[in-house]
Amino acid sequence: MIYKTIKISEANYRLLLAIAAELQKERGKKISFDDALDDMIKEKIEDKRDIMELAGSWKMSDEEAKELISGIYKERKIKSRRL
Repeated sequence: MIYKTIKISEANYRLLLAIAAELQKERGKKISFDDALDDMIKEKIEDKRDIMELAGSWKMSDEEAKELISGIYKERKIKSRRL
């Protein structure tokens, strides 16, 4: 492993410390800053999934879809009257 020194602000240091503490609670073992950063990086990469992976994950009946759409139209009409 390569060791490097980095400069971060006090605020970022405290945030990283809080994240490491939270991970330590979850995992029940000591967590280094490197572990916390690794976890954050992996989470960020996972957040960039292709939206098509979510296709079909939200299922609703035709009746629920009609209610949702009519609710949107009603809300739009109310907002347009306020203007």
